[in-house]
Amino acid sequence: MPFADILGHDRIIEVLRRSLRSGKTAHSYLFEGIPGCGRRKTALTLIQALFCTALADDACGVCPSCRKIDAGNHPDIHLVAPLPDKRDISIEQLRDLQHELALRPYEAPRKACIIDPAERMSVSAANSLLKTLEEPPGDALIILLTENAGMLLSTVRSRCQLIRFAPLSPEHVLTLLERNGMEPEAAALVAPMSGGSLKRALELDNEALAVRREAVLSRVGQLNINRIATVFDAAEELSGNRDATLELLDMLLSFYRDAVHLGAGSGEIVNRSARAAIESIATRRSLPRNLELLEHIYETRRSVQRNANPKLALDQLFMTMADGGR
Repeated sequence: MPFADILGHDRIIEVLRRSLRSGKTAHSYLFEGIPGCGRRKTALTLIQALFCTALADDACGVCPSCRKIDAGNHPDIHLVAPLPDKRDISIEQLRDLQHELALRPYEAPRKACIIDPAERMSVSAANSLLKTLEEPPGDALIILLTENAGMLLSTVRSRCQLIRFAPLSPEHVLTLLERNGMEPEAAALVAPMSGGSLKRALELDNEALAVRREAVLSRVGQLNINRIATVFDAAEELSGNRDATLELLDMLLSFYRDAVHLGAGSGEIVNRSARAAIESIATRRSLPRNLELLEHIYETRRSVQRNANPKLALDQLFMTMADGGR
């Protein structure tokens, strides 16, 4: 697939294409980002562009090499992951990889491999890879994928060019879901809850999410500082464990981002199927106040991520949200 099919990472794509045009791609990359944000797709497209026989800085998608990579059967690409019954990538797997990389390519100008997830390499496996990362045999390209580069040995990190992938925006997730054949209404429901990951969006339960969204919108609409029970009832009903609370806060972030867009005069929102409720949020308070509330929601999410008590965090947030219509 061409780089144009990768959404949300324009700066990274431009850096990679510039290195392809100059012939100065790194020999080892470390792609950091959440699963489903486009790391793996970018890694495969980079390899595809390197192997492409038609273009110098992109993948044409139609030459024999590009078609084989799209089909997942190119003989010069090696994918390394934990074996089905194992948690870690073993030293034996990496020794096998090193042997394969030392052989001459079958078709391509060089060999390439993707190690995913790189943080699952055992210490002995990671140490065995150091010399290969520093001096890949036959000019091979090695790409490590990880959620958190800090989980890898510093000696591994120092031998790779680190590229950080941000989570996808809800708008980009929405576009990708529709490209994958999801109905627009269903895509509009799950995209804001995806956390920037297409993988997570595809795993979400649409029906359960729809019920949850209606409950959240109803409770938020009832918040009233003069009826304090509305605040504590909302926190009691909507809080849960840490993951459930983070999901709720992602939902609120999505609602208030859309409300801010409407308040600023933009008609484009992600939660299209809940437009009436979003318009109510947008008109209930001024744009500056909704921007303040959006920041409060962000801060609450950060607090819960740092292990704040979910119920107490929501109590405080809902008190702020219920406080007046400024």
